[in-house]
Amino acid sequence: MSDFIEPIPGVTLTKNPHPYTGYFLYLIASVLFALNGTVSKAILMTGIDTERLSQLRVTVAFLVLLTFVAIKRPSALHLKRKEIPVLIAYGILGVAMTQYLYFVALVYLPVGVALLIEFTAPVMVALWMRLVWKEPTRKTVWLALGMAIAGLALVAQIWNGFALNAVGVIAALLAAVSLTIFYILGDKQMRVENHRDPVSLVMWGFAAAALFWAIFQPWWSFPWDLLSGESEPLGSAEVVFPIWSLSIYLVLLGTVIPFWLTVESLKHLRASQASTVGLTEPLFATIIAWILLGESLTLVQLSGGALILVGVFVAEHSRNRTRTELVATS
Repeated sequence: MSDFIEPIPGVTLTKNPHPYTGYFLYLIASVLFALNGTVSKAILMTGIDTERLSQLRVTVAFLVLLTFVAIKRPSALHLKRKEIPVLIAYGILGVAMTQYLYFVALVYLPVGVALLIEFTAPVMVALWMRLVWKEPTRKTVWLALGMAIAGLALVAQIWNGFALNAVGVIAALLAAVSLTIFYILGDKQMRVENHRDPVSLVMWGFAAAALFWAIFQPWWSFPWDLLSGESEPLGSAEVVFPIWSLSIYLVLLGTVIPFWLTVESLKHLRASQASTVGLTEPLFATIIAWILLGESLTLVQLSGGALILVGVFVAEHSRNRTRTELVATS
């Protein structure tokens, strides 16, 4: 997840789940998140800084989520003192840095490649839980790691002297690390310590990220004039869009709404079902970037991408099965 489309802990199935409804909602969220990669790159191509775009996204998303939480669950606006340090780390390292590093990767890499590298985060999560938290994890996590590494080697085409831009690859890998932190700290807050609901947790994460950027980049110096321009011609029809309209998509249809769809879908799907659907995001992102930006991947790179996604599936399936067994025996 350039974004946050991993199955979210803390969401329980409804009494009468409808799996097809869940699949539909999750698939729509996946498409919206995938399109967001191309939208983000189209904005970055106009010259706006990655830092400013990150700041705009997290700040406006926070305001939208704050309004929603204040109306639907005002009690979630109350913070416990012990939550604050974790939420600060969650917001800065997990939210702000994931967004920023992904945008940096988009400057140097095709959308599909950047997203595939970042998509290795679930493998890192499984390794963390096995090696650091000492949680029982199936040995297939090592198979998942091997697949992910082999897939990355194919995507980078290392036999050609590393065909990808090194800065972009490093940024995408660091984005995967930040996304891993996002998942781990989120899991800690919702499952282990505070049982906080996912919407308010992400809202506070965006709040910390917005505050972080506001301190380092005061809003009074924001280059608002850049939002009044137009994008580069996109697609074969060479359509252009106002930057402000793409920015609205970035925040609403690329962040808030797909996240809400994800939460709603998980009321009808189990984590293993949802994680399988989530693997469609890089596929959609690659197709959309090919149509609108003219970015294409070689057959070898596509094969590497498929290997990465299989590795992610193995890691997720292993982690979810272990949790299910632990619940059943407790």
